[in-house]
Amino acid sequence: MVSPNGSGSDHVDIDQLGLSEGMVVQELGWDDDVDQDLRDEVMDAIDAELVEDAVEAVDVVLLWHRDDDSDVADALVDALRDLSRTGWIWLLTPKIGRPGYVDPADINDGVNTSGLVLTTGVDVSHDWQAHKVVRPRNTRR
Repeated sequence: MVSPNGSGSDHVDIDQLGLSEGMVVQELGWDDDVDQDLRDEVMDAIDAELVEDAVEAVDVVLLWHRDDDSDVADALVDALRDLSRTGWIWLLTPKIGRPGYVDPADINDGVNTSGLVLTTGVDVSHDWQAHKVVRPRNTRR
């Protein structure tokens, strides 16, 4: 999909991220290498700014994570801190061949170690992929 600014970035339909107007989305792991077009699309979808320090439970956490960041499990546990019981995490990692690429085995190990469940994978931009991570079904009530 061509981005609105014509840059030709290949973003997926933002609807695949399950975001809607009024949701509170926390962003963790931001750095200069994140995809600004994707961030803008997320903010447009929720019609709000992304929050860094939450004052209430959030619906979704966007967690940018690179190989040289902390352990995947530690990052996921940190992301749970402000997440509502029914919320989910989009673990955003660089695609294969990009700086900071995270091995899928490390993602799986981190998800399992943190007691979470890996569900959906989505290509969200030229350089980033997203992995939907949720609490186990019996703990979401």
